[in-house]
Amino acid sequence: MEKLQFTFQVLASADGKSNILCVTRITTTDGRIFKIPKEHMNASHHKELMKTPAYTKVKNACSQRGHLRRVWINLTNDLRNTYCDEDDNIQFNEGYLEEIDEKDSDDTANASEQSLVKLLEKILEKSQKETEQNSGKLANEFAIDKFDGRNVNAEQWWGDFEKECERFNITRSEKKIEILKSFMEKVCTDWYDCTLLKLTITAEWNEWKECFCNTFSSKGWYPIRYAMSFKYQVGSLLEYSMKKEKLLLQVRKTMDSDTVIDLIAMGLPNYVVDKIDRENIRKTEDLHNEVSKLEHLVYKKHP
Repeated sequence: MEKLQFTFQVLASADGKSNILCVTRITTTDGRIFKIPKEHMNASHHKELMKTPAYTKVKNACSQRGHLRRVWINLTNDLRNTYCDEDDNIQFNEGYLEEIDEKDSDDTANASEQSLVKLLEKILEKSQKETEQNSGKLANEFAIDKFDGRNVNAEQWWGDFEKECERFNITRSEKKIEILKSFMEKVCTDWYDCTLLKLTITAEWNEWKECFCNTFSSKGWYPIRYAMSFKYQVGSLLEYSMKKEKLLLQVRKTMDSDTVIDLIAMGLPNYVVDKIDRENIRKTEDLHNEVSKLEHLVYKKHP
């Protein structure tokens, strides 16, 4: 036997965390193929083979998992004694190697490729789960309420969402779209799913913004009319005062504080608002404070 063909392949280690250059099979000049047992595949077990120039070239060429090379190597006396007995039977480590046909060899290669694919799928799945978890953690830190299509001005809410993205240095459209899902409620979750199908997660952020605003922006007067006309009916005065402020700011965030104070006061019963000195009210917080001191008036009237 003058030479043998050695098949080298970079395979995953047992834990999948590192790569190992392996000798997977030996082919003779007459086409017979012999399989190297798994426990002997690691190239480090093949000391005489590692001394050859061919091995050095293979090692330099095979740097990534899945790389494969088949090379013919002339047998020195030491190589012949390692891989052949006196009758030219193929052996290694004091044992004869199993001969396989070409189909079995292909099946072995395919099995190796399938194992690699499964490993990559697991890595991708783990990465996706980590991405979802990270997006969920970020969403929990956002200082905005969820959007259900009715609870706030759509353009204003979108602007607040974008400011939160800036605060956490989130600039990629794909990441913003992922986090947006955590803030959709009720019918808005259906809108998100439909938009994801139409635009996909790789679309530009402005495309999502346009679709969102076209869908949820109010074209009528109802939200404004409701906020302006909202009045105290029964219950806590402080709860009314704070809800009125929220309604007003939801329809017009730029409304000045004096106007907000006046509109909140106009929704209070006369016997309550007349107890408050307007000159002492500079901020909405001042009004909330004064209102809370007058809770006893409504409890007397509505025990």
